[in-house]
Amino acid sequence: MASNSKIDDQDDLKIQEMIAQKKNGRNLSRFTERIIPVLLFLIASVSILTTIGIIYTLLTETIEFFKRVPIADFFTGTILKPLSQNPEFGVLPLINGTIISSVIAMLVAGPIGIMTAVYLSEYASDRIRRTLKPLLEILAGIPTIVYGFFAFTFVTPIIREIFPTVEATNILSPGLVMGAMIIPMIASLSEDAMTSVPNSMREGALALGATKLEVAFRVVIPAALSGIIASFVLGVSRAIGETMIVTIASGSSKNFTFDITQSMQTMTAYIVEVSGGEAPAGSTIYYSLYAVAFTLFIFTLLMNLLARYVSRKFREEY
Repeated sequence: MASNSKIDDQDDLKIQEMIAQKKNGRNLSRFTERIIPVLLFLIASVSILTTIGIIYTLLTETIEFFKRVPIADFFTGTILKPLSQNPEFGVLPLINGTIISSVIAMLVAGPIGIMTAVYLSEYASDRIRRTLKPLLEILAGIPTIVYGFFAFTFVTPIIREIFPTVEATNILSPGLVMGAMIIPMIASLSEDAMTSVPNSMREGALALGATKLEVAFRVVIPAALSGIIASFVLGVSRAIGETMIVTIASGSSKNFTFDITQSMQTMTAYIVEVSGGEAPAGSTIYYSLYAVAFTLFIFTLLMNLLARYVSRKFREEY
């Protein structure tokens, strides 16, 4: 009888331990369920807090710049001479150089990227697609400084052989090379958008007697237009934000001109010049760095908002 009571006591202790362990497990599970959402929220907030910090820094320093330079003179001035005895801070030469270089890049990357995407999506076999698409994407992995030296040492001499009046540093050469750099981005994203178009739409158009080319341009591209526009937006953003190619190949002349054979400077190149120079902290030229950076930020923000509106509009129509 004594041995049976001992066994019963041991069983009771085991049961109590199991109950205690189960309670501890439940408490730990409840604590985990409470803490995980908080941790995920903090992780998700990192990008938002970083953006707020960047905007705050740009805005405060830009306000200090506009206390010294009238905002109307900054946005309407065509002369930028930050280091002269009578400095002038007109941002139009930088905006002009940025827009011209981006337009040249997109004139190269847009048609070639779309045609490449059409071939990969509608004409290439699976084996060719698996081979060609990774080769295209290799271009995206080349450092931009390599593109810059390529533009300065290879593309520019070729252009000057054809057009001797082109300056040693000009906006045409980096624009062309930026276009070549952006081609993989537009081609890859556009091809993904075209591939997602249902095959039933292609088969229906072919059944009605359309050729493969007509299917590509009258059915597939309109159906994938929102994705194609998104690829163009990313391409333009990449061109506007490009730094090393224009810094090396376009020169540092702050010319307000539409002659693509001349040297110009973009907003990003100016930021590199000022941040890498000897501009003392607290000087007007130092604060102009933030004013130009804030202008670039607003410029790209408005462009992205417009592109989202256009993309949503086309998505609703198709």
